[in-house]
Amino acid sequence: MIRAIVDARTSQNLTQKELAERTGINQADISKLENGTRNPSVNLLKRMADGMGMALRIEFVPKQQV
Repeated sequence: MIRAIVDARTSQNLTQKELAERTGINQADISKLENGTRNPSVNLLKRMADGMGMALRIEFVPKQQV
């Protein structure tokens, strides 16, 4: 999840500060999420996705049978 957040933000050349301004999420909280010291809620992930013009999709997929 952390990698997906960072990749989405950097693919748009956004700084943490710019994303914070777009989402209303404190830049320090974005930093904590990206460093793995805070667990995001689904609502927070949705706000981040919205701020990047993206949709949030979380899915469970079947395990492959061995």
